[in-house]
Amino acid sequence: MIRDERLPSGELQRIDEAVRGNWHTGDDVDFEEAVAYHESLPREKQFARVLETADRPLLQPRAGVPCLDDQIDLLRHLEQDGLADLLPTTIDSYTRDNEYGKAKQGLEDARESGDDTLNGFPAVNHGVSGCRELIEALDRPIEVRHGTPDARLLAAVTFAGGFQSFEGGPVSYNIPYTKEGSLEQTIEHWQYVDRLAGAYTERGVRINREPFGPLTGTLVPPCIAIAVMLVEGLLAATQGVRSLTLGYGQVGNVVQDVAALRALRELGEEFLPDEVTVTTVFHEWMGGFPPDEARANGVIGLGAATAAIARPDKVITKSPQEFQGVPTKEANAAGLRTTRQLIDMLIEQDITIDGIGEEQELIERATRSLMDAVYEHGDGDVARGVVRAFESGALDVPFAPSDSAAGDVLPARDDDGRVRIFAFSDLAVSDETKEIHETRLDDRARSEDRDRSFAMVADDVDAISDGKLIGRPTGGETDAD
Repeated sequence: MIRDERLPSGELQRIDEAVRGNWHTGDDVDFEEAVAYHESLPREKQFARVLETADRPLLQPRAGVPCLDDQIDLLRHLEQDGLADLLPTTIDSYTRDNEYGKAKQGLEDARESGDDTLNGFPAVNHGVSGCRELIEALDRPIEVRHGTPDARLLAAVTFAGGFQSFEGGPVSYNIPYTKEGSLEQTIEHWQYVDRLAGAYTERGVRINREPFGPLTGTLVPPCIAIAVMLVEGLLAATQGVRSLTLGYGQVGNVVQDVAALRALRELGEEFLPDEVTVTTVFHEWMGGFPPDEARANGVIGLGAATAAIARPDKVITKSPQEFQGVPTKEANAAGLRTTRQLIDMLIEQDITIDGIGEEQELIERATRSLMDAVYEHGDGDVARGVVRAFESGALDVPFAPSDSAAGDVLPARDDDGRVRIFAFSDLAVSDETKEIHETRLDDRARSEDRDRSFAMVADDVDAISDGKLIGRPTGGETDAD
């Protein structure tokens, strides 16, 4: 059974040698030489330093194309025209599935055709030298953003290539991303990633790690998202990570989102060791977007306004072309500028909103219950505890495709648009918490003259893409009709 213990140096070296043998570019990874390369980078490219010393929310988009020159051009446009503070490199799907041969073919096809035949940047295929060329071509720090359950080779190559921030974790890149992958196995794989990041950190190269907060991105109750962030943060800290950015995905109700971001920071600083620097990242709406770009800009504006009030350390921005898939570089830059304009106008204002404190207390109480369940299931061991908590349903994520999660918990919005838990199943929260959620969903059902039913869940999933927040019935129809 997996345990939350630091990998010994001999075990790290053994795994490292095996992992680097999975693809020929792994042969170019040299830890000592990589440390020296990182030390040569200027301060403005040191990701953790830039993030942790910022005095306003920093903005970062998502972006990745297959060819190196095109990736440089894309990021340069987002840096210069979008005014991005931090840059991404989004990894392609074949690399996420460890299909490096297929990624190689896709890269060759892209070079021949000039088309983006991959949906991201195949960093493993570009190797250490390609990654360094990318790092050196831009003026901002760059993060690896991906979605890989087994990210070991990706981490080895990109860390050696000069990247100093790496997204994901064993829960957040298993439960929402894969069906059959064992949670215990992904924890084992990510222990290597985090231990490697810790080894760089111990040599003076602070590798920032960022668990993926939105999870399935569909009305995830804040207490569940925060509990997963704390678990992944604790697992990373055990392996020596000292710069952690805990994530949260917007649900759309300003009071609840601000309360959740404040709870995330406070609980992160409380649960994680003192030697860990905790920062937070707010992901603008991850669900469906309206097809109309003007309405989509409204969704982006709401996220920006929320960020200005909550003041996370970083904001992951969206574009007005989210509905159609991968945005143009111009649309991506426009989303950045829209967010920056809203934040810059609002952040100087002292905005007070009633109800944030009460909502934050509710979120924190439920999160503590979930963390208690993790510790109890593991007899104090977080790694064992999170595996067993998911097995029992004490911890669960709505709409999760993974066989490691029950997927029985369902969310719905209350009459104010705050995400509540419609179906708890075996989720380890108190009866008092359950009663509050059920009461507020009952209030909504009465206001809409319909029963509290799964129809509310389905209606809410599509609401924002339909141009509203709450999926209220239209045309006078109710469940009783």
